[in-house]
Amino acid sequence: MIENEVSGVVVDAAYKVHTTLGPGLLESVYEAAMEYELRRRGLGVIRQVTLPVIYEGIRLEEGFRADLIVEDKVIVELKSVEAVHPVHKKQLLTYLRLANKHLGLLINFGSVLIKDGIWRVVNKL
Repeated sequence: MIENEVSGVVVDAAYKVHTTLGPGLLESVYEAAMEYELRRRGLGVIRQVTLPVIYEGIRLEEGFRADLIVEDKVIVELKSVEAVHPVHKKQLLTYLRLANKHLGLLINFGSVLIKDGIWRVVNKL
């Protein structure tokens, strides 16, 4: 699958999870449900992936954690907040840069309508 196909499956899974669980739960609940739903659809998913930072040639393991990486192609950052702020999109872009990935999805399960809580973020490699 190419990145856009993977992202389409991720968005569809997010709709199902949001419709089933509704808004307002803890992020960790949505993360577990998304992992289950994506695996059920046959996609490879890893959770809480450490993305180390390289500083002056030294690998710092105290880097960041990506919520989900799907098919080793798309980083999915999950939120369950009242409002997404610009810093959340910047955070995902940083993750994409650190992981050398092109496409990310920011999904806010705190939105009343999930369609209003999904953003594509692209890293111009």
